[in-house]
Amino acid sequence: MAGKGFTVKKDWDNPIEHAMPANARVPSEVQIGTVLVSPATVLAPMAGVTDTVFRRFIRHASLFSASAAQAGESGDFGNTIEGELSNAQSGCGLLMTEFTSADGLTRMRETKRRRYLTFYDDEHPIGAQLFGSNPETLADAARIVEETGFDTVDLNLGCPAKRVVGCNGGSGLLRDLPKIGEIFRAVRKSVTIPFTVKFRLGWNDQQIVCTELARMAESEGLNAVALHARTREQGYSGQAQWKWIAAVKDAVKIPVIGNGDIRTPEDAAAIIAETQCDAVMIGRAAPANPWIFRQIAQYTATGEYERPTMEDRYHMIRAYFEMLLAETEATKDLPRDARLGDPEGKMKQFATWFTHGVPGGAKLRAAIYQARTGVAVLSEVERFFVRKLESFGQVDAEPSQDDGTSAFPEAALVCD
Repeated sequence: MAGKGFTVKKDWDNPIEHAMPANARVPSEVQIGTVLVSPATVLAPMAGVTDTVFRRFIRHASLFSASAAQAGESGDFGNTIEGELSNAQSGCGLLMTEFTSADGLTRMRETKRRRYLTFYDDEHPIGAQLFGSNPETLADAARIVEETGFDTVDLNLGCPAKRVVGCNGGSGLLRDLPKIGEIFRAVRKSVTIPFTVKFRLGWNDQQIVCTELARMAESEGLNAVALHARTREQGYSGQAQWKWIAAVKDAVKIPVIGNGDIRTPEDAAAIIAETQCDAVMIGRAAPANPWIFRQIAQYTATGEYERPTMEDRYHMIRAYFEMLLAETEATKDLPRDARLGDPEGKMKQFATWFTHGVPGGAKLRAAIYQARTGVAVLSEVERFFVRKLESFGQVDAEPSQDDGTSAFPEAALVCD
């Protein structure tokens, strides 16, 4: 349904290290149709990753109050004065769902739709991404998205997975611009909410179509375009070619969102400096470093940003796993199609992301993979980090209760 059998590559090929540009910042906002995205940062739609639990997790991880930081009133990493936080101050301006099959969405039962289209009030603004190749079906699915209450709807023209491309979806459509035009017109007529598209450069280096496609999107009334600056043939390998984002920016007047190889606040500032794009979209770096949106916001506000400590990583991993278990409990009485699913499987999946760069992380991953229940996974996380923090002299032998001073206070774990 939403990315089954498709995984996102978790590392980068020889990533370029960018210095922080002296006069470049991610914009404080971007207007996408009737939706104000503030700041101009977007969580990329990622199959198997950006479900409601992860989106809310990122939203809470991203909260940052510039006024508190500038006044020197923030405490530990991520703390801000209660009452000063809002989505407008959050480091992540727009959340996106996993990419979802338009055909499946229009055929499935209402109860099953809830599993793919569930979101909470604190996720606004939020967009739903669809993939498919039939204009009428995509238009019907877009109407469902609008009726469900999403702020924007997005068309996926970027997924490189063979399973999706084989059905002429995702980046497969990049070989058929007339069909894309039909889809643009059908979806645009079907909804009043902002309509956007995410696409790649083209099928391969000999078939670069991004500027032509962006002009088509603008002429058909789309409200913004997001470009992942790789070809379908590249997949997630090699380097993103940011020069094409600059070319698209020069070609259209609607907002252009740059995507590809944005791993750090330095990268985010560099892509703005090099391309003049209106916003940045971050994918793989978000599960590897859930603080990246807040770090970008901190840099924008103060010219510097904080890096997470070992204790921050401990709180982060524990918070996300507890959110998964809480959502599972909250949905247990719903029809099977609408339940969260397999929280233990999600924990094991995200263990690879979250332990990236943690000394001895391989041992923690092995312990998590062998655990059979969510409670057992949490126990392994506690055991690993308490030992690590003890060795660093950061905590007592017994895990402390959350006192609201961690990067993820307990209030952030409420799932309703």
